[in-house]
Amino acid sequence: MRTLPGITLLLVASWLLPYTVTGQNTYTAATQEWIQQREDALRSETGWLNLAGLLWLKPGINTVGSDPTNDVVFPKGAAFLGTFHLADEAVNFTAADGVSIQYEGIDISEKRLYPSGENGTPVVLAHQSLRWFIIRRGDRFGVRLRDLEHPAVKAFHGIDRYPPDTTWRVKARLIAATEEHKIPITNVLGMTSLETSPGYLIFDLQGKTYQLDVVWEADELFILFADETNGETTYASGRFLYAAAPGPDGYTVLDFNRAINPPCAFTKYATCPLPPQQNRLPLAVVAGEKNFGEH
Repeated sequence: MRTLPGITLLLVASWLLPYTVTGQNTYTAATQEWIQQREDALRSETGWLNLAGLLWLKPGINTVGSDPTNDVVFPKGAAFLGTFHLADEAVNFTAADGVSIQYEGIDISEKRLYPSGENGTPVVLAHQSLRWFIIRRGDRFGVRLRDLEHPAVKAFHGIDRYPPDTTWRVKARLIAATEEHKIPITNVLGMTSLETSPGYLIFDLQGKTYQLDVVWEADELFILFADETNGETTYASGRFLYAAAPGPDGYTVLDFNRAINPPCAFTKYATCPLPPQQNRLPLAVVAGEKNFGEH
């Protein structure tokens, strides 16, 4: 199973609660528990609210620190933290003398940040309240910066949403691709990649049949979709939805009450994928998260 580039597993993979529903009250309680997990994750150290920068590296040596004369400028911390060295699709970091740069709580003088290893877990360095690691988008390499003291975390008081409604929770059948199937996914930077898709989900809503192309995100189905609420009550470019892997009968559940804003709704430092044209639903999905903030 593939993971869509640009979407981190920190999103919602662990929030898919069991879909055993015996009534509206039980369902509402389960949804509220899921909402709490979703919002706790946004506030967490690995959430989207604390992003403080996405800083692109040039080939060769890149100085970094809070002094504006550096190639990569952080909003706080030591004036000169060290250097990034980008060469041959690898990024290494060298700490400046006398500055505490930590990896997993231990001071380091040098560290390879990219490639990060077989499991793909980012190598995260720390200085005071700052955390950073390397992301790759096409042939570009960037420093994704977090600030654990970011004011957006303290200012976050939840996301407006439509009331949970079981009519937006539907069974869907995966129509598996009979051969390798790829769909073009474009992100907000204008970069397009061809992503392998296991097929499409077919489902009924309001007396009509619809379908959505899907990709794998770890062990779940990941759906980028747009609908007629976008730009009005929901995020303009569309929303994300996750579903459990289909059972032996090929069926899963699409719960649009768990449709979520992409990371770009919370920060200008994310590189979100956009829904493909075929995933634009010709109806208003009045379920899930409404618009957030001004991004």
